[in-house]
Amino acid sequence: MWLRRAFFRWLLPAAFLLPLWLLIGWGVFQGGWAILWVLLIAMPSVFLGQLLLTLLTRSRPSVRIERAVSWWDVAGFTLWHGLTIAVGFFIDGVFPWVLTGAIVVGVALVWLQVWQLWQEARGSGSRLRETITWSTIPTADEQAPPTRAHEVIVVRETDGRD
Repeated sequence: MWLRRAFFRWLLPAAFLLPLWLLIGWGVFQGGWAILWVLLIAMPSVFLGQLLLTLLTRSRPSVRIERAVSWWDVAGFTLWHGLTIAVGFFIDGVFPWVLTGAIVVGVALVWLQVWQLWQEARGSGSRLRETITWSTIPTADEQAPPTRAHEVIVVRETDGRD
């Protein structure tokens, strides 16, 4: 459970740290005109993609309640973040394959988040969830319990004589 909670806390900082790593990796390992690609395409896409994934992940009720992501999320984010970090090393010969893998895994991770959100939200819009504190709402085929007028008692503190 601690690993799933750690990933929950990591999602938002990752939106800032992963693009920063791409810039640092460019400065250390690459140099040259690739800075335009890093600044104009790589950093914004990783930043916006991570923010979208964080929003989709944290919008699921189970994640909000437990404050922990699912194991599918742990696997997907580990793979995507690992590939994104590998992209930042700008290794000749491997770079196109790693970049393609990061893009494919990122798109698959978006679909995974949407699928998990859909699974948790399915059917919740047509009925209210029952809680311990209040009774169930009658369905269309059930009759509501009969109500009667409640007895009203009026207590006067002073007797007003005119």
